[in-house]
Amino acid sequence: MDYQKLNHTTWHCKYHIVFMPKRRKKVIFGELRQYMGEIFHALARQKECEIVEGHLLKDHVHICISIPPKYAVSAIVGYVKGKSAIAIARQFAGKTRNYTGESFWARGYYVSTVGLDEQVVRA
Repeated sequence: MDYQKLNHTTWHCKYHIVFMPKRRKKVIFGELRQYMGEIFHALARQKECEIVEGHLLKDHVHICISIPPKYAVSAIVGYVKGKSAIAIARQFAGKTRNYTGESFWARGYYVSTVGLDEQVVRA
Protein backbone atom coordinates (compact mmCIF):
# COMPACT_ATOMS: atom_id res chain seq x y z
CA MET A 1 0.00 0.00 0.00
CA ASP A 2 1.09 3.54 -0.62
CA TYR A 3 -0.21 5.16 2.55
CA GLN A 4 1.10 8.60 3.33
CA LYS A 5 1.64 10.21 6.71
CA LEU A 6 1.24 13.57 8.34
CA ASN A 7 2.10 14.23 11.99
CA HIS A 8 -1.02 12.60 13.42
CA THR A 9 -2.62 11.02 10.37
CA THR A 10 -2.04 8.11 8.04
CA TRP A 11 -3.99 8.54 4.84
CA HIS A 12 -4.75 7.31 1.33
CA CYS A 13 -6.99 9.89 -0.39
CA LYS A 14 -7.05 9.86 -4.19
CA TYR A 15 -9.55 11.58 -6.42
CA HIS A 16 -10.40 11.39 -10.11
CA ILE A 17 -11.04 14.94 -11.31
CA VAL A 18 -12.27 16.04 -14.74
CA PHE A 19 -12.60 19.63 -15.95
CA MET A 20 -12.75 21.37 -19.31
CA PRO A 21 -12.12 24.69 -21.08
CA LYS A 22 -15.03 27.09 -21.47
CA ARG A 23 -17.51 26.03 -24.11
CA ARG A 24 -15.51 22.77 -24.34
CA LYS A 25 -13.23 24.29 -26.96
CA LYS A 26 -10.63 21.92 -28.39
CA VAL A 27 -7.59 23.97 -27.33
CA ILE A 28 -5.41 21.50 -25.41
CA PHE A 29 -2.72 20.43 -27.88
CA GLY A 30 0.86 21.11 -28.94
CA GLU A 31 3.02 23.39 -26.84
CA LEU A 32 0.09 24.31 -24.57
CA ARG A 33 -0.46 20.64 -23.72
CA GLN A 34 3.17 20.15 -22.69
CA TYR A 35 3.12 23.33 -20.60
CA MET A 36 -0.13 22.37 -18.86
CA GLY A 37 1.30 19.07 -17.66
CA GLU A 38 4.27 20.84 -16.11
CA ILE A 39 2.18 23.57 -14.49
CA PHE A 40 -0.36 21.09 -13.03
CA HIS A 41 2.43 19.10 -11.36
CA ALA A 42 4.08 22.25 -9.98
CA LEU A 43 0.79 23.61 -8.60
CA ALA A 44 -0.06 20.28 -6.98
CA ARG A 45 3.34 20.15 -5.25
CA GLN A 46 2.78 23.66 -3.85
CA LYS A 47 -0.28 22.32 -1.99
CA GLU A 48 1.43 19.08 -0.84
CA CYS A 49 -0.54 17.08 -3.41
CA GLU A 50 0.69 14.62 -6.00
CA ILE A 51 -0.69 13.97 -9.45
CA VAL A 52 -0.62 10.19 -9.73
CA GLU A 53 -1.89 10.01 -13.29
CA GLY A 54 -3.23 12.49 -15.80
CA HIS A 55 -4.56 12.67 -19.32
CA LEU A 56 -4.83 15.89 -21.30
CA LEU A 57 -7.32 15.48 -24.13
CA LYS A 58 -8.10 18.21 -26.66
CA ASP A 59 -11.26 19.33 -24.87
CA HIS A 60 -10.92 18.15 -21.25
CA VAL A 61 -8.49 17.09 -18.53
CA HIS A 62 -8.47 13.91 -16.40
CA ILE A 63 -6.34 13.95 -13.25
CA CYS A 64 -5.91 11.32 -10.55
CA ILE A 65 -4.58 13.34 -7.63
CA SER A 66 -3.60 12.46 -4.08
CA ILE A 67 -4.82 15.20 -1.72
CA PRO A 68 -3.98 15.29 2.02
CA PRO A 69 -7.08 15.21 4.26
CA LYS A 70 -6.26 18.66 5.64
CA TYR A 71 -7.30 20.20 2.29
CA ALA A 72 -10.77 20.30 0.75
CA VAL A 73 -10.96 18.85 -2.75
CA SER A 74 -12.81 21.95 -3.96
CA ALA A 75 -10.03 24.21 -2.66
CA ILE A 76 -7.35 22.24 -4.53
CA VAL A 77 -9.35 22.10 -7.77
CA GLY A 78 -10.07 25.83 -7.55
CA TYR A 79 -6.40 26.56 -6.89
CA VAL A 80 -5.16 24.41 -9.79
CA LYS A 81 -7.73 25.74 -12.26
CA GLY A 82 -7.27 29.38 -11.24
CA LYS A 83 -3.48 29.46 -11.15
CA SER A 84 -3.13 27.39 -14.33
CA ALA A 85 -5.49 29.76 -16.21
CA ILE A 86 -3.36 32.73 -15.15
CA ALA A 87 -0.13 30.93 -16.12
CA ILE A 88 -1.56 29.92 -19.53
CA ALA A 89 -2.72 33.48 -20.22
CA ARG A 90 0.70 34.88 -19.35
CA GLN A 91 2.58 32.29 -21.41
CA PHE A 92 0.33 32.05 -24.49
CA ALA A 93 -1.99 35.07 -24.62
CA GLY A 94 0.48 37.81 -23.71
CA LYS A 95 -1.44 38.86 -20.59
CA THR A 96 0.99 40.08 -17.95
CA ARG A 97 -0.78 42.14 -15.30
CA ASN A 98 -4.12 42.23 -13.51
CA TYR A 99 -5.38 39.12 -15.29
CA THR A 100 -7.57 36.83 -13.19
CA GLY A 101 -7.75 33.91 -15.64
CA GLU A 102 -11.54 33.76 -15.63
CA SER A 103 -11.92 33.00 -19.32
CA PHE A 104 -10.08 29.70 -19.81
CA TRP A 105 -11.71 26.95 -17.68
CA ALA A 106 -15.43 26.24 -17.39
CA ARG A 107 -16.89 26.77 -13.90
CA GLY A 108 -17.62 23.21 -12.81
CA TYR A 109 -15.73 19.97 -12.48
CA TYR A 110 -16.36 16.26 -11.87
CA VAL A 111 -14.84 14.44 -8.89
CA SER A 112 -15.00 10.88 -7.61
CA THR A 113 -12.96 8.97 -5.08
CA VAL A 114 -10.52 6.33 -6.24
CA GLY A 115 -10.48 3.15 -4.17
CA LEU A 116 -7.39 1.18 -3.22
CA ASP A 117 -7.64 -1.19 -6.19
CA GLU A 118 -9.33 1.07 -8.75
CA GLN A 119 -7.71 2.71 -11.74
CA VAL A 120 -8.68 5.99 -13.36
CA VAL A 121 -11.00 5.24 -16.27
CA ARG A 122 -9.50 6.52 -19.51
CA ALA A 123 -11.91 8.37 -21.73
